[in-house]
Amino acid sequence: MLFFVAMLLAVALGPAIAPRWWESNRHRLLVSVALGLPVTALYLARRPAAVVHALEEYAAFVILLAALYTIAGGLRLEGDLAATPATNTAFLAVGSGLASLIGTTGAAMVLIRPLLATNAERRRVAHTVIVFIFLVGNCGGMLTPLGDPPLFLGYLRGVPFTWTLSLWRPWLFVVGVLLAGYWLWDRWHWRRESKTALREDRAHVEPLRLRGLVNAVWLAGVLLAVMLLPPAWREVTIAAAGGLSLLTTPAGIRHANRFTAAPMLEVAAVFLGIFVTMIPALEFLHARGAALGVREPAQFFWATGILSAFLDNAPTYLAFLAIAQGLDLVDEVVGVPHTVLAGISLGAVCLGANTYVGNAPNFMVRAIAVDAKVAMPGFFGYMAYSTAILVPLYAALAWLFL
Repeated sequence: MLFFVAMLLAVALGPAIAPRWWESNRHRLLVSVALGLPVTALYLARRPAAVVHALEEYAAFVILLAALYTIAGGLRLEGDLAATPATNTAFLAVGSGLASLIGTTGAAMVLIRPLLATNAERRRVAHTVIVFIFLVGNCGGMLTPLGDPPLFLGYLRGVPFTWTLSLWRPWLFVVGVLLAGYWLWDRWHWRRESKTALREDRAHVEPLRLRGLVNAVWLAGVLLAVMLLPPAWREVTIAAAGGLSLLTTPAGIRHANRFTAAPMLEVAAVFLGIFVTMIPALEFLHARGAALGVREPAQFFWATGILSAFLDNAPTYLAFLAIAQGLDLVDEVVGVPHTVLAGISLGAVCLGANTYVGNAPNFMVRAIAVDAKVAMPGFFGYMAYSTAILVPLYAALAWLFL
């Protein structure tokens, strides 16, 4: 299991220790292959079916993410509205719903640029981007397996596609509280903007326009494929939808979105190593997880969430699902009670918002905001905001629903 630990440490520490070297997807792939080969050799000799199963899950995972990333990259929302608290809150509300349909990364990439364009004349914008990361980049994606990678991995492990819809009450609670709190926060900032800034904002108004609408067809195809088709046909159909998106979307839209394959290649390179090296780790946790003393839904929520804030939330989700399955609890869904699976799911999705490294969209949104001259807080400054705002909210969430 040391290879799995080393893989997670490489993902967590590589960007900090050797940022230039780690930027290369070739180097990420080298790390994945080097750490994955010993585990692969062991299982090919003893139980090759485990390697085949892991690679099948890896392929399904990467194909879905690549298709959603490609389709979202073909959608472009353009325009510049008056940056009132009501307008900004509406952006966040729409993004929170969209995150469960095209994924948190897709929704964030579609909406962050028009949101920044709308707020370009205002001087106080960082708080809007912070809450955008909370909602659109993380918490909004809890309603379907398309919303966040750990939920799709749960679907591949047998969780019914519609099960995540049972999280609508926690979703409504978290999203509702954050939207209401944001409206008050933004209203406070809005009233302190200069009269010149507000006058410029009202003078530069352009109606919103959505380009690349053909991608709604391909998105519907992905959704139907995930819900209705068996594994092999599902992946072929999803890949075809992504390919058709590339063929039918005008190149100018992707150019304006600064769409490149680099982020998706990074995911593919890193997760190859994660999927292979986690085979023995998941088996160990399934067999010995009871020794960790985590049994209650709220305990699973906090344990999964705290690790998800600093490591990737997808393998963390699978690790704690394996622990729960090894406890001989009531078998209501994939070998665990509904409330335990809810705790694991909510922890993986929600607490990824607590740091910039907790989920893929977090750093991407920050980078786009900094490029737009927004004075974003640093790593620990962001954690100060997320701890003050989200930890009390999540404590209430655990108390009410878990």
